[in-house]
Amino acid sequence: MTSQSPRQAQIEQVRDQGYAVIPQFVPQGELAKLNAAAVAALADAATRRRLDDLGQEIPPREQQTPQALGAFHRSEIDKWWPIIKAAGIKPE
Repeated sequence: MTSQSPRQAQIEQVRDQGYAVIPQFVPQGELAKLNAAAVAALADAATRRRLDDLGQEIPPREQQTPQALGAFHRSEIDKWWPIIKAAGIKPE
């Protein structure tokens, strides 16, 4: 039996929600290829319908970049961290 690091568990939780987590050390050229594939998938009408059926919002094209995703994550952390801290919420 292998043990799982807490970080790995967090990555799996994010993946289970349908998000891909890319390590920071991925070369920019490879990241650009992955982003281009994701943008192409999000432009596909069948994919868009399926995501809509699941209640997922697709961001506008200009927000479909690694930089925009990073900015969104930072804004969510800035918004929610004080509330989480004040409420004394701890990870399970």
